[in-house]
Amino acid sequence: MTALLIRDLRLAMRAGGGFGLGLAFYLILAVLVPLGVGPEGDTLALIAPGILWVGALLSCLLSLDRLFALDYEDGSLDLLATAPIPLEGVVTMKALAHWITTGLPLTLVAPVLGVLLNLPAAGFGWLVASLLLGTPALSVIGTFGAALTLGLRRGGLLLSLLVLPLYVPTLVFGAQAVVRGAAGLGTATPLLLLAGITAGAAALLPFASAAAIRINLR
Repeated sequence: MTALLIRDLRLAMRAGGGFGLGLAFYLILAVLVPLGVGPEGDTLALIAPGILWVGALLSCLLSLDRLFALDYEDGSLDLLATAPIPLEGVVTMKALAHWITTGLPLTLVAPVLGVLLNLPAAGFGWLVASLLLGTPALSVIGTFGAALTLGLRRGGLLLSLLVLPLYVPTLVFGAQAVVRGAAGLGTATPLLLLAGITAGAAALLPFASAAAIRINLR
């Protein structure tokens, strides 16, 4: 399983799997928003939590259609499906590799972009905490969507339509955790809900994704 994870990380780096693309998109969004809404600090501080979370969500979405595409095209996925290792484990490693190359870098760079959006100082720690808890769910849910659209021509649009509604609870609770933390209010409830979504997705969706892959490979 470790070898599979290392392989997927190398493929993500070599094939433009989303590492640089997601970060570039996140940076562009953070730069364009102040230009579009104006430089007023109070306005930017008000919308910063939502913008940073929406940007992270969309950045994760950019590379989802490539999660299984390369393995499907060269036949590696057929070999993985018949290998002694469980297909659920393969899916889990794919999701973990996606998070390491996309979700984790976005989490690390988010405080820097928070400065551009005039995020209150009290919200920086909660921004990182919410992204650390929430972005794994984005990768796992995205893996499920990628498995459902496996092998479809131009499946990227369908993948977005399938995944975005499932992303809404994570987006709402993640942004609320930052808003409440920046205002000095309690953040336990949204953070616990984020953790619950991530734990539930990690426990259930690999099985659903593996089942979808088996159906698409028939």
